[in-house]
Parts: sequence; structure tokens; C-alpha cells
Amino acid sequence: MNARSSHLPRGHLAHIRANIVLYGALAANLGIAVAKFVAAGISGSSAMLTEGVHSLVDSGNQLLLLYGQHRAARPPDRAHPFGYGRELYFWAFVVAILIFAVGAGVSIYEGWVHIRAPEPLRDPTINYVVLGIAVALEGTSWAIAVREFNARRRGVGWWLSVRRSKDPAGFIVLFEDSAALIGLLIAGIGVWASHHYADPRLDGVASIAIGLVLAGVAMLLAREAKGLLIGESADPALIDTIWQALERRSQITTVNHVRTIHTAPDAVFVAISADFEDSLSMGAGETLIEAIEAELKAAIPTLTSIYIRPEKSEDAVIQTGAGPITRTSE
Repeated sequence: MNARSSHLPRGHLAHIRANIVLYGALAANLGIAVAKFVAAGISGSSAMLTEGVHSLVDSGNQLLLLYGQHRAARPPDRAHPFGYGRELYFWAFVVAILIFAVGAGVSIYEGWVHIRAPEPLRDPTINYVVLGIAVALEGTSWAIAVREFNARRRGVGWWLSVRRSKDPAGFIVLFEDSAALIGLLIAGIGVWASHHYADPRLDGVASIAIGLVLAGVAMLLAREAKGLLIGESADPALIDTIWQALERRSQITTVNHVRTIHTAPDAVFVAISADFEDSLSMGAGETLIEAIEAELKAAIPTLTSIYIRPEKSEDAVIQTGAGPITRTSE
């Protein structure tokens, strides 16, 4: 009996909701960046200059994620038979690097420069006005990101939902906006403290603190993007659905393993090894495999590629060096 594989030729389609989050964040960050740079030029505030760089980097990140979604949507071809969906994960990793190298690096450098050679204190009114506007815009973008992220996590805890998410656009914007709001709070405290205590160096300290926040977010995003680039398995609930569909088939005596990997946020490749009844003819086996494939595709539309390999349990033990893989070890 020959193994059979099935591939549904379709490119990765960018989620409309994720695009709403990205476009909303892009519009907010571009406007905020201009306002912050103007305020920094008028007041000489290091924290405001840092916040301007922060918003500019965030704007570039949203553009890169949109570009990544566009590239990932290309259909499969001879060179990439499973499509280009994972290219989005590459651009997500680039975004994390930019946040760390540019956002955090410039913030910490500017803070250190202003501590060593502080700018004379000027009227901070423009800073407070811009910070207030920025909080309103960033807060709106953050609220949109939270709403869309909540709609996807379906009651799962926040951190676990981020770890399981296969679409980086949503949680990257959420993390960026959260860092932006924290940065605005720190910038506001820095501007106030530098004038209250008549010490412009405190503004530089606030800039360094913003840089450290960005560095922390960047390292967290880089870790998540790295996992997606290497290849992560599908959600445990999806894998369990596959197991149940296989175990309902009386012609299958043992399921050796069910292995999955995301080839895009909404595309999953699954490889199945199962021990079929010895009395099953080749024709009946092919019919059974086709029926299983049809059932799985109907139940799980994200299964774009299905590979089912009839394999005796003892052979699977020899090849893997272990017994049949259970659900909990997938």
C-alpha cells in the first residue's frame, strides 16, 4: 500500500482583522512621530526625542509586517511547494531586531548623551500637549489590538495565547502599543521630574528607561518569532481532533504518530503514521485514506497538506527508537 499525500494549492491570505490592527497602528504612529519630533525640537527634551524615534520605528515595523503579509500570500510554486507563508515569520523576526537595535539602541544612547551634556530646561507645555494626544491615539490603537486579540484567544490565558499564536502581526502590534503606552508614561514622568527638581539629567534617565522597556519587548518578540521560523506544531486541540478522527476508524489498529507544522498562520501540514489492519486490501486502504483526508479537511480547513503513511507499529518503533507517540507527547 503506497502512502498518499494531499496538498490544497492556496497561498496564505492575510487576516482582515490583523490588517485592521496594522493599518490603525500605522496611522497612529506616523502622526504621533511627527508631533513628538516637533515637541522635542521646541523643548529640547531627550525623552520626547526618544519617543519620536520609538514611534518612527513602530511605523516602519507595521510597514514591514504588511509587506511580509503580501509576500507570504504568494501561491505555491516549484521552488516552494508549500507556499511562502513562513516568510511572514522572517519579517516578524526583522521587526524584533529593529526594535532592539534602533528603538532601544537610540533611546539608550540619547539618554546617556543628555545625562552627560544635559539640554537647558525650556517650557514643557508642548511636551504635555503632545503626550496627551499620543496617549489618546496610542490608546485607541491599543484598544483595537486588544479587542482583536481577545477575539482570537477564546478564553485562553494571555501569555499562553501569545505562545500558541501562529500569526505574529496581532501580538506584535499589541506588544508595541503596550510598550508605547509605558514609554509615554515614563516620558511624562521624566519631563515633569526634570522641571520639578530642576535637573535636566532626569529627562535622560527617562530616555534610558524607555530604551530598556523596548529592549525587553524586542527580546520577547524575537523569541516568539524564532520559534515560528524554526517551525511550531499546531494547536493541541487541532491535533486532538485529528487523533479522534483516526481512532474512530476501525480499520486502523494503532496510530503511531501525528506530526504537524505551520507553513503559514492559517496553513498546517500534517504527517500521520498509522498501522492498518493486515486484512485490508490496497484498494480498500486507498479508499480509507481518501475518506480520512476528506473528513479532516472538512473538520479543519487549515489543513492544507495531509500525508498519511500506513506503517506497522513495530517498524515505527525501529525508526523512532520509541513506541507509538501518544497525544500528550505531540
